[in-house]
Amino acid sequence: MPKRIVAFGEVMMRLQVPGYELLSQANTLQYSFSGTGVNVASAMTKLGHDGYLVTMLPDNPLGDSAISALQRLGIGRDYISRGGKYMGMYFLENGFGQRASRVTYSNRLESSFNTATLSDYDMDMISEKTDIIHFCGITLAMAENVRESMKVLARKVKEKGGTVCFDCNYRPSLWEGGYADAKPHYEELLSLADIVLMNEKDALYILGMKSEGSTREEQLVELIPEVAKRFQIQSIAGTHRSINSDNSHTLRGYIYKEETFYFSDILSFSVYDRIGSGDAYTSGILHGELLGYSPEKTVRFAAVSGMLACTVVGDTPLATEKEILSALEGKMEDIKR
Repeated sequence: MPKRIVAFGEVMMRLQVPGYELLSQANTLQYSFSGTGVNVASAMTKLGHDGYLVTMLPDNPLGDSAISALQRLGIGRDYISRGGKYMGMYFLENGFGQRASRVTYSNRLESSFNTATLSDYDMDMISEKTDIIHFCGITLAMAENVRESMKVLARKVKEKGGTVCFDCNYRPSLWEGGYADAKPHYEELLSLADIVLMNEKDALYILGMKSEGSTREEQLVELIPEVAKRFQIQSIAGTHRSINSDNSHTLRGYIYKEETFYFSDILSFSVYDRIGSGDAYTSGILHGELLGYSPEKTVRFAAVSGMLACTVVGDTPLATEKEILSALEGKMEDIKR
């Protein structure tokens, strides 16, 4: 039976400059709807599960358009509330060579989602049938009312026997007080989480932990087991990523489970659109956990899922389980006929 995956998060309008132009050069924009919750719910739907989104959308034609987009992605609308007037937006300029991609946010704190309160959601109904609930650190940074909804929903899902997934996803620009402001909220979510997406930088900077390691991998291997023990987390996963001189990317995934680290192969690939690949990796981890894959297979599956997400335009991962397993087995085809 398909599992019910619920993501709590904001739907945003993505306004993308065509090609590799800057905003100062372009006079047209392409729009779509995205967000971490959208990406995870959609990706899990593509992998054969039932994906739902807990959010609030404006009660106007913009909200109607967003709902139409979510339905095309196969996301259930049962937990979508309507109210308010605004939707958060971000402008994307694609990077090239040494120039990094750039995201500029607009109108976010006034959005319907970020002004919604507990009373706007039926928490009991949402938690009743949820197998996994997904939360993100970007959402945690938004506003106190949003944080309250996250924490209440996480507790209710755990009370009902569901699994809580938390992706640390720290964004410096969203925390005015920096790591000091973020730390207590992260600690509370980590104490509620069963599956966590994080790396050694999160442990060092958000949690203020110390490491004797001189490399990222040494720090990872030292700190992640301490985090898992401290917060009683069953699985912690993440990636190490780098950009090569030829503009290709290198990715290696990891998962820490049952006091053991498991690493994927080191993958090198060309990138068409990077945004959303982390959510694809997260979805691969959740899929492997739900289906009882071995940790080795789970982390390899997730890494390939993240890689394939970089081959399509837009934030939302679109690869199916069959396509990911085919790529995992090294079956590259020129044209499928």
